[in-house]
Amino acid sequence: MVPLSRTIALLPAALALLLGACASAPPAERDRFFRLEAPVAAIPAGAPVSATLVVNDLRAGGFEGGQRIVYRTPEAPLQTHRYPTLWWEEPPGRALAGLLAEGLRAAGLVGFVVRPDQRVRGDYLLGGELARLEHRPTDQPPRVVGDFTLTLVRASDRSPLLSRRYQGEEPVRESTPEAMAAAFNRLAGRLVGEAVADLAALRPRLRGPT
Repeated sequence: MVPLSRTIALLPAALALLLGACASAPPAERDRFFRLEAPVAAIPAGAPVSATLVVNDLRAGGFEGGQRIVYRTPEAPLQTHRYPTLWWEEPPGRALAGLLAEGLRAAGLVGFVVRPDQRVRGDYLLGGELARLEHRPTDQPPRVVGDFTLTLVRASDRSPLLSRRYQGEEPVRESTPEAMAAAFNRLAGRLVGEAVADLAALRPRLRGPT
């Protein structure tokens, strides 16, 4: 057994070593949060149909349903990874639905475009699934990739009016988290713009409640 007096005598040296190790350790990287947002060009659809459209969150499974930003490398194409300190402010399936709602309001397709939390009964329901929204940091050039499907149905009989897939990619201009987020936003704006244009083209087939 080590005498207590010797243990006490060794404490200053042990404390000095501990403090030295803490001083030399790099500071922990802070979490960063990014908003998925993009201006969607207004696509006039003519006089709005007197109806209500509910835009639901896009379903997403696995890591795509969370808030940590996902990446993949060509060395392990079947493996999905998450950045430890890079996060979305909200799940991307919800953020994309918000962008779709904003674009449809700007297009004036129907009288009211609402989200589920507003608890309004809709004449039309828009939903879908987010299959992929990921960073490819080691591709040449680095890029981000997106892939989602949308389905529009009539609420009264669930008859489908549109079922379409939207996918694309966008280069990342610099090796920084900010440049990655900017590329995601450009891609989201482009794909959501395509979806809004397709939905606006359905105006002749839409009708108000009977």
